[in-house]
Amino acid sequence: MSVVSSHHAAVDLGAESGRVILGTLADGKIAIEEIHRFPNRMREKDGGLRWDLRHLESEILAGLKKIGDRKIPLESVSCDTWGVDIVYLPKDGSPAKDPFCYRDERNEKIFLKVIEKIGREKIFSQTGLQFMPFNTLYQLAADAESGRAELGQSSVFLPVADYLNHFLGGRPACEVSLASTTQFYHPEKRVWAEDLVKKVGISASLLPEIVPSGTVLGKISKKTAQATGLPDSCQVVASCSHDTGASVAAVPAEGKGWAYLSSGTWSLLGVESAKPWMTPACAEAELTNEVGLGHTIRLLKNIAGLWLVQECRRDFAKQGRDMDYSKITQLASEAAPLVTLLDPFLSSWNAPGEMGRRIAEYAKETGQPVPISNGAMVRACLESLALAYRECLESIEKVTGEKIKTLHIVGGGSQNKLLNQMAADATGRVVVTGPIEGTAIGNLLIQAYGLGRLKSHPEIRQVVRDSFTIEIFQPQPQPLWEEAWKRFQKLRALKGNKKT
Repeated sequence: MSVVSSHHAAVDLGAESGRVILGTLADGKIAIEEIHRFPNRMREKDGGLRWDLRHLESEILAGLKKIGDRKIPLESVSCDTWGVDIVYLPKDGSPAKDPFCYRDERNEKIFLKVIEKIGREKIFSQTGLQFMPFNTLYQLAADAESGRAELGQSSVFLPVADYLNHFLGGRPACEVSLASTTQFYHPEKRVWAEDLVKKVGISASLLPEIVPSGTVLGKISKKTAQATGLPDSCQVVASCSHDTGASVAAVPAEGKGWAYLSSGTWSLLGVESAKPWMTPACAEAELTNEVGLGHTIRLLKNIAGLWLVQECRRDFAKQGRDMDYSKITQLASEAAPLVTLLDPFLSSWNAPGEMGRRIAEYAKETGQPVPISNGAMVRACLESLALAYRECLESIEKVTGEKIKTLHIVGGGSQNKLLNQMAADATGRVVVTGPIEGTAIGNLLIQAYGLGRLKSHPEIRQVVRDSFTIEIFQPQPQPLWEEAWKRFQKLRALKGNKKT
C-alpha cells in the first residue's frame, strides 16, 4: 500500500443533490472533504420531466474549481449517478439536450407494450434484470415510439454519469455497472443484448463502448482545465459510474453471510455474488443482477426507499410545515408503532407529488387506519421499508441457498438511527451502519485502484475499515413485528392491484 498521498475527486450525484468530494489517500487510510454541494432538480421541459444538464455541468465545474483554486495536485476525477437515464451525443458536436428523468410518466405507458411484444422470459434470460418501467430499455422504446429527433441526430448515447465523465474530457464510454442497469446488458456474455434494442426500434449503432470499473478514460480536456485550474495531467476515470455499485464496493464487510443496503432516495438491498443468477426463481422473486467492481454481481432488489419520506417532507412544506429530517424522524419515533403499512414495491410511488394524499388513499383502499399526524405518516413509511428489507433478505436466501446474518447499511440513509433499529428488529439480523458517504468513498477508492494506487478489492475494503467508524444495531424481537409481518405479506399479495 502506498505511503505517498494521492488526491482524487468524486462527483456524486443523487436525485436531490450533488456533491464534489475530495479524497486524500495516504498510509492506508482515506480522508474525505465535501468541497461543494448543490441541488439537483427535475423539471417539466419540452414535453416531459427532465434533468437540467447545463445546471449539473456548471455546478460540477464550480466544485472542481474550488479544488483547483487550492492548487491541490488532483490525480483523477470521476462521476457517479443513479442508473437508467441516458444522454444523446449530437453528431454535430452541439450541446446535448436535457435527458428525460426516469420518473416521467411516459415509461409506465410503454412498459407493458414492450413486455407484450418481446416477452418477460426472453428479456430476463438475456439480462437477469428486475422489471421496472423506468429501465432504459423502456425509455428507448418511448423515444422510438415518439419519433424523438435525437435518435437520428446522435452518434451515441451515454448514461448520465458516463456523459459527465465525457463532458470533463474522458472518451465516450459506458462503465459496466451503469450498463447493467439498462435491461439490455447480458451479464453472462458481458456484451449488449443488441437484439432487445433493435426490437424496440433503436439502432444498435447508438450503443456505446462498455468498459470495466476503474478504466482510465483519458485526461481532462483543455476546456475543463481552464475552467477549473486543475492540472492538465488529471485523469478522468470510470469508477463505478452507478452510485450503488460504488457504495457496495466500499462496504466494510469481511467473510460470508452478509448483505448490503445502500440507503438513500432508493433502498437497494442485496448480496455480492461471483456469478449472475439467471434463474426462474430469481425472476419470480423479482431480484436483479447488476454488475459491480471486478464484474461481481450485485443480486439485489430496488425498493422505493427514503423517497417516500422525502416526498412527505415536500408535501408538509407545501402545507406550511417545513421541517428538517431530524425533526421528521423525531415525530415518527413518537408516533404509535406498526399501525399503517405500505407496500414500498409498488411502482406507483415513483411519481413525485402529493405523497400524503396517496398514502391516505392507499390506507383507505387496503382497509387500514389513515395516518393523521405527520409523525404517523413518516413512521408508516419507515416501518414498511424495514419489513420490505425482511422480504428481500428472505427472497435472496431462498434463491441462493445461503443464510444472511448481517446487514451492512451504507449511504446517507444510514444516518437514520430509527430506521436502522427498525431494520434490525424487523429482519432479526444484526445491522452494521457506515460509512455514510459510501458512494463517494467507493468512487474515490476505485479511482485509486484504476490508477494503481490500490491493488485489489479486498484492499479497498481494508482502507474503508481502517478509515471510518461503524455502529451496530442488535435486533430486539417484539411480537408486534411478527404480527405486522403477517399483515405486510397480505398487502404484498395484492401486488399491483392497488393504486396510489
